[in-house]
Amino acid sequence: MRSIQPEFYCEKTVFLWCNTYIEKVNSVEILFSDVFYGNTVSQWAWAFSVVFLCVIFGKILYWIFGNVMKKATSKTKTKLDDIIIDMIEEPIVFSIILVGIWYSLNTLNLSEFVRSMSVKAFSILLSLNLAWLVSRLFDSLFKEYIVPLASKTDTDLDDQLLPIIRKGVKIIIWILAIIIGLNNAGYDVGALIAGLGIGGLAIAMASKDLISNVFGGFTIFTDKPFTVNDRVKVVGYDGEIIEIGIRSTRLKTLDGRIVTIPNSRFSDSPVENVSSEPSRKIILKLGLTYDMNSVKVKKALEILLKINKETISTEDEAKVYFSEFGDFSLNLVFIYYIRKGEDILKTMTKINLDILESFESEQIEMAYPTQTIYAKNA
Repeated sequence: MRSIQPEFYCEKTVFLWCNTYIEKVNSVEILFSDVFYGNTVSQWAWAFSVVFLCVIFGKILYWIFGNVMKKATSKTKTKLDDIIIDMIEEPIVFSIILVGIWYSLNTLNLSEFVRSMSVKAFSILLSLNLAWLVSRLFDSLFKEYIVPLASKTDTDLDDQLLPIIRKGVKIIIWILAIIIGLNNAGYDVGALIAGLGIGGLAIAMASKDLISNVFGGFTIFTDKPFTVNDRVKVVGYDGEIIEIGIRSTRLKTLDGRIVTIPNSRFSDSPVENVSSEPSRKIILKLGLTYDMNSVKVKKALEILLKINKETISTEDEAKVYFSEFGDFSLNLVFIYYIRKGEDILKTMTKINLDILESFESEQIEMAYPTQTIYAKNA
């Protein structure tokens, strides 16, 4: 049996290993050169790698904003830089991912239709991302600077209008972004707006009640017949206003029930603002028995004026008079005014008790329905 030389065995092993490696490399090259949907595997791999790297970079940038930039801006005196950093971090990360997707798509061999649709989608998404950034900045600056200024004013009108202004501006930002995005994508925005105008006219005619309620809401905000927490009487309801909206107003009745009233009803119906009265006028009618002489009647009138003067929750002005000779009583009228902001029921209770105690001490009797029959002997 012939023995194999060691040198020959090593050379053969190396040759076989190199041959196997070359075959593997060739197979990998063949795999990456395979074409799928008009692009090789290597092109698809590069495109997905770019997107993946952009996502990773976006995550790193997001971490930098949250852990480095925010700590740096928190040391400054102004809050403006904190707001800007906090609001722009997410839209910027999304922009980086969009740019990565856009670059990846440009490296691929795509059909004309797919490329056209990708361009339109990128234009629209870029405009929406910009609107997202502007809307977030506006919302934060509005809450940080505008709302505190409005809370310091004496009027409630700005507090009621601010939510409407805030929503309106944000809606305008998004509408402009959609229009710009569609225009950049190549769509005929003018024809689209004209079509929306015709459709909007039809919708407006079908929703005239909604429009009248909206205009009624603006009337409430401008004319200010009442504000939140005012007590009003309208369309048969008596209660406190708890919320004024664009379409309707919510009222809490004296029974504790919540009533939602369309704003158009406030324009068409008289509204009595009870809270706007300078003072509450109370008319109290008293009847004395016919056993009381003129001295007792005069004393009763003096007592009523004295009670009003000694009550701190009433105005100094009061009126008392002997009104008439009734069927079974000598009628007195006591008119007094409770100051605005005072407890009306508590004040009325105090005055009535003071009248009862004073009349008892002076032996002034109040009448009740009685009938005296005189019989004459024939």
